[in-house]
Amino acid sequence: MSWPTDSELNSIKEAVAQMSGRDKGEVRVVVAPYRICPLGAHIDHQGGTVSAMTINKGILLGFVPSGDSQVQLRSAQFEGEVCFRVDEIQHPIGLANKNGASTPSPSKEKSIWGTYARGAVYALQSSKKNLKQGIIGYLSGSNGLDSSGLSSSAAVGVAYLLALENANELTVSPTENIEYDRLIENGYLGLRNGILDQSAILLSNYGCLTYMDCKTLDHELVQAPELEKPFRILLAFSGLRQALTTNPGYNLRVSECQEAAKVLLTASGNSELEPTLCNVEHAVYEAHKHELKPVLAKRAEHYFSENMRVIKGREAWASGNLEEFGKLISASGLSSIENYECGAEPLIQLYKILLKAPGVYGARFSGAGFRGCCLAFVDAVKAEAAASYVKDEYEKAQPEFANNLNGGKPVLICEAGDAARVLL
Repeated sequence: MSWPTDSELNSIKEAVAQMSGRDKGEVRVVVAPYRICPLGAHIDHQGGTVSAMTINKGILLGFVPSGDSQVQLRSAQFEGEVCFRVDEIQHPIGLANKNGASTPSPSKEKSIWGTYARGAVYALQSSKKNLKQGIIGYLSGSNGLDSSGLSSSAAVGVAYLLALENANELTVSPTENIEYDRLIENGYLGLRNGILDQSAILLSNYGCLTYMDCKTLDHELVQAPELEKPFRILLAFSGLRQALTTNPGYNLRVSECQEAAKVLLTASGNSELEPTLCNVEHAVYEAHKHELKPVLAKRAEHYFSENMRVIKGREAWASGNLEEFGKLISASGLSSIENYECGAEPLIQLYKILLKAPGVYGARFSGAGFRGCCLAFVDAVKAEAAASYVKDEYEKAQPEFANNLNGGKPVLICEAGDAARVLL
């Protein structure tokens, strides 16, 4: 694996050793990769079927058990230090602020990385896990990739969970940690996203496509045959940054999907079922979709067509047909724009530029589509040429946002990654 490098690991361990006064050999490191979702965009929160894999970039959290209940954290990307105790009862941010409790909001703590640490303690406390030890830790993310639509927040949450569990000698399965990370984001932070991000981070395996039913939580690692042409993953950055928690677009679209499900279930005599689109049979959708208001009809169309693309994409991946797999990815991107109606103009332009780049099999937004980056699968031989083309064309189309990248690489060439893990 090309990530993390020995140099990166050594740097993290030295930072923790300096913070804690402990020997560098005692430092453990959580590796929590970022994820991409080739197919299955915006349907996990409706119990849809999704596909995902990790990349060779992500979060590194070096730590040692603190020996007491104290948590002490520093970050390579953010200033300051986060300190609290694992025996402090953590409350959801909204509830804590309403009741005047001590849990800080992300704005007060000035960096969401500290908030996620408290959220991890909240999730473990809510699940009756006995935390006796805190951690002394140093967090570092791959440069320039926070707020880029690669689930950096889920990777941070997973990293804190794995570190706290390891320090307290807790045996926790990946499936349980998917639920705990959901508690961080849904319960503690008040987001309404699904379980795609943490599932990909915790379940992926190098060389495989993670295929998951978000209703049943069943998953499968789909191995591709040895490919005649190796591929790479392009990440093309828009320069547009906006935290998910401050953008109402995501939560609004979740509500619209639920409203569409409610109309369809009521029309079919199944109003007692939970209003999520996974509870609507495809035949019911076809029979009653004319009863939906235009906006709700678009959301439902995206859900059902995307589910079908995921199924076809699994078949294409398993047979090694990257051309067909790429076409489905691009169709997913188009439906995200036309039916789910997400994607700011810079991201839409970036998506269209990627489709014209040499060697690209397919492209779409990464993440919610309101900021961040686009992803593409590309012939490995043509990856450099594609990256150069995208950089030049995007600078022409969006010079202001291209300048927002602050000298960072506008296009990264990545490889597939592995699951989150603790290196001892």
